[in-house]
Amino acid sequence: MPDAAAATRYTVRAGDQLDVFVWGEERMQRQVLVQPDGTFAFPLAGTIRADGRNITDIADEIRGRIALNYTSAPPDVTVTVRETDGTRFYVLGKVRTPGSFTSGSAPNILQALSMAGGTAEFADTGNAVILRQTRGGQIVERIKLSNLLKGARSLNPGALGTPLPTLQSGDVLLVP
Repeated sequence: MPDAAAATRYTVRAGDQLDVFVWGEERMQRQVLVQPDGTFAFPLAGTIRADGRNITDIADEIRGRIALNYTSAPPDVTVTVRETDGTRFYVLGKVRTPGSFTSGSAPNILQALSMAGGTAEFADTGNAVILRQTRGGQIVERIKLSNLLKGARSLNPGALGTPLPTLQSGDVLLVP
């Protein structure tokens, strides 16, 4: 990760590689891979759910779990992101090159559309949607791409400072 602040805000995903360092416990230094189910195993802590969490929360959980094995204060735990799988998303429907794409960071909707080669002829850019699966169910966010594609700088008139929606891993941008 480029800087410490970005690393603490980063949301861990399946496929990420993490370094777990337990201070003063050389035998408990591990490089772990977050499995497709969003978990990894760690000595004395068992199975840790990592997907959707930041590294500080993960380190706190590991420290809390291994604390049960210490009579004195448990050692500090540091978790860092060694390597990410990138943001994998899908652009489907009436685009020139529909499919699965990977970006090093979370792309905004125009960047994602550009990676798919732009819209195809007869695309209904006024009714595009972002589909996002969350623990609470599926979110469907309607996006009016037509104004952006005509040169507007924002989805909302007069909202130059409003950032464009970004895609997260697993999101689908659907252009009917």
